[in-house]
Amino acid sequence: MKKFVEIPFEILERLDEGKCVEGSLRRDECTGKVTFRAYQRHRHQRPDRVVCQLENGWLKESAQRYKFYNSVKKDLGRRVVDVVMHRELKTAMQALEIEEILNNV
Repeated sequence: MKKFVEIPFEILERLDEGKCVEGSLRRDECTGKVTFRAYQRHRHQRPDRVVCQLENGWLKESAQRYKFYNSVKKDLGRRVVDVVMHRELKTAMQALEIEEILNNV
């Protein structure tokens, strides 16, 4: 059995360049023809920017979020871990405030 598949011109150009195109085959609801639909991949995302490097972690900024990471050894005890994590969060927030002030000037 032979089937003809409609492939958009942009996809053929990518194939001619030697690139791989992932997608799915579907039957078009209007025409009833089998068509190839390429997946819409986000290829180029900018990397997270480090706002503040901390003693036990970091604070990073992405396009939509601030990311805070902190890792403290359990051996220090619960109370010391609490103090260290709060201290580092406060330090990260101060760095973020300073950066906002400098950007608004």
